[in-house]
Amino acid sequence: MPQKFFNIAGPCHPSEHYMLDPLRSIGEELMDLIDSKQYFVIHASRQSGKTTLLWELTDKINAEGKYYALYCSLECLQGITAAERSIPSIVRKINSELENQNLPSGFAKDANFENIDGVLHQSFVSYCRSLDKPLVIFFDEADCLSNGTLISFLRQLRNGFVSRARIPFVSSIALVGMRNIRDYKARIRGDSETLGSSSPFNIVTESLSLKNFTKEDVIKLYAQHTQETRQVFEPQAMDYIYEQTQGHPWLVNAVARECVEKICKKDYAIPITSEMAKTAINNMILARGTHFDSLMERLKEQRVRSVIQPLIMGEELSIDKLSDDYLYTRDLGLIRDSTGKTEPANPIYAEVIVRALNWSVQEAIKDGYENYAVPRYMKNDKIDMDYLIKDFQGFWRENSEIWVERYKKNFYQYDEAAPHLVFQAFLQRVINGGGIIVREMALGRKRADLCVVYGGQKYPIEIKILKNAQTIPEGLVQLSAYMESCGVERGWLVVFDRNTGKSWEEKLYVRECDKITVFGC
Repeated sequence: MPQKFFNIAGPCHPSEHYMLDPLRSIGEELMDLIDSKQYFVIHASRQSGKTTLLWELTDKINAEGKYYALYCSLECLQGITAAERSIPSIVRKINSELENQNLPSGFAKDANFENIDGVLHQSFVSYCRSLDKPLVIFFDEADCLSNGTLISFLRQLRNGFVSRARIPFVSSIALVGMRNIRDYKARIRGDSETLGSSSPFNIVTESLSLKNFTKEDVIKLYAQHTQETRQVFEPQAMDYIYEQTQGHPWLVNAVARECVEKICKKDYAIPITSEMAKTAINNMILARGTHFDSLMERLKEQRVRSVIQPLIMGEELSIDKLSDDYLYTRDLGLIRDSTGKTEPANPIYAEVIVRALNWSVQEAIKDGYENYAVPRYMKNDKIDMDYLIKDFQGFWRENSEIWVERYKKNFYQYDEAAPHLVFQAFLQRVINGGGIIVREMALGRKRADLCVVYGGQKYPIEIKILKNAQTIPEGLVQLSAYMESCGVERGWLVVFDRNTGKSWEEKLYVRECDKITVFGC
């Protein structure tokens, strides 16, 4: 039996998990910052290897003997809003971690916890004065601190930073979390009375982001499993996994674990194929594990919705790409900038975003609308797409007001994207038994492209919102190009008319335009 496995819960350990050197691409840069006594930020999306990196770096520094290095997670402070409670808790947490990691004792031994705005600073001064080597600290989950705590915490660090040439203090500090230092500022911007002229943020000299695995990294990681078990990941499988995950470390590990442990049931004689990888990804999405659920909770935030809603629709972004909201959504790992366009961070997240937002519609259609049963659309393992979309027209006419209102009030306020989400929910029911929907989502494309793949057949569909007389001609040109990229000769253009002054007789139609069928909704 293998001694290691693909880890999807908590930090990785070399003796237990398949893993790559977490310092391989960033270690030298981090050590340069530490050697030059800098305070800096490390930020990356959830479960992308931050804690694994910090433990590896902490162990490396302590082993080399030039500094004392401390890892300290502030996650336990989440939810404590009053600085009167949280600052003493931070001091006690630091003391506990120093003891647990066998670093010199004596921290905060004479702490005056009545001095909330100075006890952390003074504790570090006294402790660093007693040390024979400089102290380096990595504060993990630093972005979970409440605003009042964050300001007091950073102010005390700043006080030590600016006077450390004369008074001993921490040599180098890293604030680590999902958010960039820019977003720390955005959370408390406008509180000028609290911030004053001496901003607690101006001590941070660098902001670094962890990179995803490259394709070569994925190959090396999976090769560790092959070397230990002789179970092979076929090249096409690794290509597909990288394409779908874009190298996100947790996703790369999770897909492999699903293939090895759930699909192959640890029968290492079975090679991992691309079909297994597709099944694994679908299983993961349907399971809606904590990784996806916690990420999708972010969809409820207004600042995330301002980016994700136009992304679903292919609309232009109404906010600047340098805005706090856009950069915050990117830092969360929901989107990426790729070759000049903004799209979901990876195809798996694209699928999860849409399914999270239209899950209730799928369930409602399944449970309450017998007239739209799935088998009626299937003929000889093919989808009668004309029949399906005609049925959707009827469904949309009967239920559009209900669902748009629900998206406005109950479903995270994605009412502008309701037509796209409801239509995709209608499609999802049909292909759940053995097909996939390939979603082409990007800001500014002025449409959403879908390719339904079922029974070896491809069905390209384009969704547009009617804006003006050019909407349909543009859609025909765009869909023709998409059909060519899919390698098929039939396509379907679905155009939603949201003009409340028009009758349904005007909105609902079917028109044949060469090899494209246009459906008005």
